[in-house]
Parts: sequence; structure tokens; C-alpha cells
Amino acid sequence: MTPLNLASKLAQITTHWDPHVIADYNDNDVMVVKFQGSFPYHLHEDTDDFFLVLKGEMVMDLDGASHLVKAGEIFIVPRGVTHRPRADAECEVLLIEPKGVPNTGDPATASAKPRL
Repeated sequence: MTPLNLASKLAQITTHWDPHVIADYNDNDVMVVKFQGSFPYHLHEDTDDFFLVLKGEMVMDLDGASHLVKAGEIFIVPRGVTHRPRADAECEVLLIEPKGVPNTGDPATASAKPRL
């Protein structure tokens, strides 16, 4: 294994809301993604959702609350909690989630997770 440069991986991504796998960690995918606009409300029945903002800022909307998450901060959504991330300006995020978990909570509407 060699070090991974997150900025160079993110520079390869030209779309929003499409996570790209950059590494494997135990039985998890480590991914980078760019956010801009609003993602649909959704939930994950069996897994928590991990977000680390690398650049910019995002808002995590939950039922009845919104939380600003800035660069260098993490936000973990507990399993079973309805949520949606959104960002007015482009935001770069690192995600960690178990392999095979759809980003929308539903395999029918989930984005593919290509490997960089």
C-alpha cells in the first residue's frame, strides 16, 4: 500500500453526489465525493452514515434539525435516522461505509461506486 492523496483523487471527480471508492478498510469502502445542491432525504436501516468534510461546508438536515458541518469536522448519522446532506457551494467529503450499502438506502436508486 502507498499513501493516497485525497486532493488528487477528488480532482478526478467531475460530478456531484457520485461517491468513488479510493480504499478498503476492513469490510468498509473509503470514498470521496463532491456535494453541491441537495441530496434526497433517505435513511439506512442497518448502518450509521459517516461524513468527514475535507473542503467547504455542508448542512446535514435531520427530522426537525439542521447542522452545519465545516471542513475538518465529522458528522455521523445513526442508523434508522432520516437525513439529507446539502451544500450551497461545492463541498468535498470523505465517506466510510460498509461494502454494498447503497448511498440512498435503496439499491434501486443508489449511485454506482466506481473505484479510483
